[in-house]
Amino acid sequence: MKFPIASEGLMFIVPLAVVTLLLFALGWGKLAWFTLALTAFVVFFFRDPERVTPPGEGIIVAPADGKVVKIDPAYQIDEYPGGAVGVSIFLSVFNVHVQRTPLEGDVIRKIYNKGKFLAAWDHKASMDNEQTLITMNTPAGVIGVKQIAGLIARRIVNWTSAGQKLETGERFGLIRFGSRVDLIMKPGVEVTVKIGDVVTAGETVMARFTADSKK
Repeated sequence: MKFPIASEGLMFIVPLAVVTLLLFALGWGKLAWFTLALTAFVVFFFRDPERVTPPGEGIIVAPADGKVVKIDPAYQIDEYPGGAVGVSIFLSVFNVHVQRTPLEGDVIRKIYNKGKFLAAWDHKASMDNEQTLITMNTPAGVIGVKQIAGLIARRIVNWTSAGQKLETGERFGLIRFGSRVDLIMKPGVEVTVKIGDVVTAGETVMARFTADSKK
């Protein structure tokens, strides 16, 4: 079984734990308790629990934990000049921040844009903020997942590369300390969530597609 902490968090957790132990050893109790609480929060933030992808065909699962804040039937992306279906998920600092593949497929392209750092709940963040977009050729047509940094986040991690094959629910990246993730799908899919829904990466069914919607 995978260790339930994302490895990218160790660079924060280990130094904080060492400092905490030194502070306790030196008798600086108040400061030590503060760094202990901070260490516990960072461990909590970088948790990476196992997920069980629901069985069945024709489903697209959530790429991230969080709350659905926008459903856009005219989302702009190069692959769909007439507009795609975009569902935006806002992640607070209390959500799991490891992202997962919404549907099996092959990575077509991966694009990073340094951008700005607007608050992640601001819909302009989808266009203006630091972000990494991957697009995949899947049974439901081309699907895109855009990782978007938030007001606090300063680092997007993405482990994919063009040509790589990913399985449904597979971990593919994370965003440190608050963010937003956009799921971009071909017109014709049936979106099964609504604004305000809380979703779970790799488990919540976001949309369904049929043979017709693959074309």
